[in-house]
Amino acid sequence: MEAFLSELQHEFTLPFSNPVLIFALLLSIVLLAPILLKRINVPSIIGLIVAGVIIGPHGLNWINNTHAGVEMFSTIGLLYIMFIVGLELDLGEFILHKNRSLAFGFYTFVIPLLVGYPVCHYLLGYSADASFLTASMFSTHTLVAYPIVSRMGIARNQAVAITVGGTILTDTAVLIILALVLSNSNGGLDAGFLIKLLLSLLLFSLIIFLIVPRIAKWFFKRATPEKYSTFIFVLFVVFSAGFLVELGGIEPIIGAFAAGLALNRLIPHSSALMNRIEFLGNALFIPIFLISVGMLVDISVVLNGPRTLIVALALTLVALVGKWLAAWATQKTFRYSNTQRNLIFGLSSSHAAATLAIILVGYRADLLDEYILNGTIILILLTCIVASVFTQRAAKKIAISEENEPLVPSFMGEFAQEKILVPIANPTNIGQHVELALLLKDKKSVNPVSLLGVVPNNQEAEKNIVTFRKQLQGLVSRATAAEVYVDIITTIDHNPADGIVRTARETMADIVILGWPGKAGLWDKLLGEKVDLIIKNMDKNLFVCHVEQNLILSKRIVVISPPLAEKEDGFGLWVSKVTKLSSELSIPVLHLGHPDTQEIISRQKKSGNFIFQPFVDWNNPLSCGDLIKKDDLIILVSAHVGYISHIPVLESLPTRLENRFPHHNRIVVYPKQHLADQLLENEDHIFIP
Repeated sequence: MEAFLSELQHEFTLPFSNPVLIFALLLSIVLLAPILLKRINVPSIIGLIVAGVIIGPHGLNWINNTHAGVEMFSTIGLLYIMFIVGLELDLGEFILHKNRSLAFGFYTFVIPLLVGYPVCHYLLGYSADASFLTASMFSTHTLVAYPIVSRMGIARNQAVAITVGGTILTDTAVLIILALVLSNSNGGLDAGFLIKLLLSLLLFSLIIFLIVPRIAKWFFKRATPEKYSTFIFVLFVVFSAGFLVELGGIEPIIGAFAAGLALNRLIPHSSALMNRIEFLGNALFIPIFLISVGMLVDISVVLNGPRTLIVALALTLVALVGKWLAAWATQKTFRYSNTQRNLIFGLSSSHAAATLAIILVGYRADLLDEYILNGTIILILLTCIVASVFTQRAAKKIAISEENEPLVPSFMGEFAQEKILVPIANPTNIGQHVELALLLKDKKSVNPVSLLGVVPNNQEAEKNIVTFRKQLQGLVSRATAAEVYVDIITTIDHNPADGIVRTARETMADIVILGWPGKAGLWDKLLGEKVDLIIKNMDKNLFVCHVEQNLILSKRIVVISPPLAEKEDGFGLWVSKVTKLSSELSIPVLHLGHPDTQEIISRQKKSGNFIFQPFVDWNNPLSCGDLIKKDDLIILVSAHVGYISHIPVLESLPTRLENRFPHHNRIVVYPKQHLADQLLENEDHIFIP
């Protein structure tokens, strides 16, 4: 009994040394802290840091931050944060608004730096290196309030787009400054170091941005999407990049950030892989890192005189003033409204991920003292609160002012929201079509993606239904991993084409994604009559797809549309879906079509990253094929027979494209057609089919 009590006393000696007990304690904090603090509207990031303060060596002393396991998780979490920052940047939006994003990035980087350095150096009395590093922290921003604008449906507002795009410039510049300041503090900032730094950055950039994406494409192309090998590969790239850049004398967080940028286009934001990456980071690595940050805070320093509070107040005021001036300068430059200025300020004023990374690295290098560290924790709390308040108010005003963006759903409820139907003929060869549906789906729609199977009406109909559902369970699991709801619909019909058309109407589908029929060159022969029947009777937006390679391997989208395509009812939908696909894959769009169509697309708010090249030679439509490259995704916008944008050559063009580009990913879009009764009621009708 005494031996047992002695062993028990040893296990609970402070600080704890048993790794199992330490890990269990950390997990309990990760589980309970956000739940408890959510009731009083305290951000979870602050709750985890406060929990670290309480259990750390300067609090209850339950866990020592020098423990090997805690230190390892802290380092992993730090790199993981910077990796996700690079991975989640919308490169498509940055390219689309690159000039304005660069201007805002310049303002939000330079102005806080110019305001912060004198305050830190002359008012707070820190050295030049410490002041410059702390001032560079003011230039960073974490989009903590971004979910607010996303929830209100104004994520595509230009003020939001340039704020997100400016993050690329600020984070990259600040991380380079971090490397320079740390080297200067160690007395190594000379011509030799700068040459070494430039060569290291050049060599590292070549490896990360040229070699790694090609290896990743090759690996993703051959790896099975359902397996975890792709996730392990991504982690390997992240930490290998961090170690590689560390060999060149640069902080590993720069390598992790660069790895996120390099893999950005290859990992769509709505994919299952992205969900796994975010899940592991948000569930384990990042929370434990935030707890370890709190364990560094020394409460005695906060209570020992007003120095910490003075530093915290000065840092917070400088951070907010610098970001407000940057938003004001952007407003004056591009003539934005006061509400847009407040929205830019709200999104860019919160400090979290990059700020913690910079200050923590500086603290570990003995360049920054504990007053700066503690003051930064208070700064994070206050700026996150200010950012949320400003963003909420500005986003609400913008959402109300946008006449074309209704705030409330129609009386139809979920039936008015987007519905995608994917008819399946061969369950073993449908994975890419489902992936396309997940990329195109409006995330605000509560409706699932429906997988449709039409079985013959015979004695084995029930058996075929059960078999069909079993074969599709794997696809449902993959979609669930990406947090996209998928359901399975089975129906019995003598004619599969009739079953597809009928179910599309019964489910009120907006988009029907159909597989490419038959073998190459047999569009009108083998299965032509079934496809023709669907096309003629389908009054929905129909996407006929041939997806041979993984969509993330596409480097560009080439859209070919006939004259007067803008007159069709489904014009706005296919433009928005091409835009969304471009955003998800982070690739540009080349539009080949009539100048009038291109002018209308360019005027749309959600036109995406379009590049326009006029094409009017429809006597020889394949002459545009010379502009199509190896890794292009071809989208041909066709039209129903008898409708205004239909021309005879469209009937044979899918087969001709298939013969010329047999291994390209191809999509033929048949826009939604007006019904006859709708045309009679429409004053602008041109014909009646």
